[in-house]
Amino acid sequence: MAEMAMTRGVGGSDAATELSRLSDMLGHCRPIPEATFRRRLDGLRERMREAGIDAIWLNAGSNLTYYTGLRWPATERLVGALVGAEGDLSYVGPAFETGTLESYLRLDAPLAVWDEHEDPYALVASLGRANATLALSPDTPLVTANALNNAWTGPAADAAGIVLGARARKDADELALMQATKTATIEVHKAAARILRPGISTAEVTEFIHAAHKKIGAPGGSTFCIVLFGPDTAFPHGVARPKALDEGDMVLIDTGCAMHGYQSDITRSYVFGTPTDRQRKIWDAEKACQLAAFDAARIGTPCADVDAAARAEAERRSLGPGYALPGIPHRTGHGIGLDIHEGPYLVGGDTTPLAPGMCFSNEPMICVPGEFGIRLEDHFYMTEDGPRWFTAPSKSIDDPFG
Repeated sequence: MAEMAMTRGVGGSDAATELSRLSDMLGHCRPIPEATFRRRLDGLRERMREAGIDAIWLNAGSNLTYYTGLRWPATERLVGALVGAEGDLSYVGPAFETGTLESYLRLDAPLAVWDEHEDPYALVASLGRANATLALSPDTPLVTANALNNAWTGPAADAAGIVLGARARKDADELALMQATKTATIEVHKAAARILRPGISTAEVTEFIHAAHKKIGAPGGSTFCIVLFGPDTAFPHGVARPKALDEGDMVLIDTGCAMHGYQSDITRSYVFGTPTDRQRKIWDAEKACQLAAFDAARIGTPCADVDAAARAEAERRSLGPGYALPGIPHRTGHGIGLDIHEGPYLVGGDTTPLAPGMCFSNEPMICVPGEFGIRLEDHFYMTEDGPRWFTAPSKSIDDPFG
């Protein structure tokens, strides 16, 4: 029996060989400088004064990181920073974490601490002036928001637009970090494709991708990883019991890593073996929808119009309409930066105009229930002259990595 002709760049190697070929691609990356955090806080305070907000609580998470450089996960113990419109900044955290917190601080500012039996929300309230207006970062959990608002003596306000608006437009340092992580993840994708063989499990591929991300210099390895084969690829975020790889299966791998907090997130779809006419037709449709979205992205264009362009291309190919299957079941793309998914979004209803520095995934996934799904995900950033790819889109179903 003749061997099946393989898609170019897929199969033929093993994990040990591919790991040995990878080397550090992220060691040159530098963290965001302290001056940038001070500039971001100055901009935040200016917007606060314009909105009549006296203080903003930045809860532990990506908004705290964006404005102060402090990377700390949100837990049941209150950690964050209180930013005053007139220039003051105070960190808040548990007393027993003092030494650890201080080691992570990027900006010099007082650290107010609370012992385990004390009320941390009352401590935050004591840092503000009487009757001041307080707004909370939009990632503040509801239980925390309720406790802070109950402890605070002044009125409450909405800080979502004030906090998030600046994050959407990335500066040169942010773009450089994302360029580095995305370029590195593409190399991990290539290596993962080469280790595929009949019978390999999704767990084995996932484990390899995590190790490969570490080998190319991502300290935490993969930040996430989705590996799917055959009919399972029609489910955008996976299935409960994923199948092993068979010849002729569609392969979908979606993964990324982070460096100094900034994320990559890239998906590749290809066939293990020789594509059928059906697989080829849908793959070509997916690539055309991705390109239609890219071509629609222009300065001032609403985000929703980019999503509409991808869906219009799908309809021209007898897919959809709208979110109907076979077709595109989810949004065309999302913003990316310190969070893998952040606003604005390339989806109907998001009227945010595209502006220089905005970064988006472009992934109008096509799903064919019972058969397969195809997601080609690359990211672009907006310039005054239009969109630019971080990574070159997949070349063809026969030669996905060019």
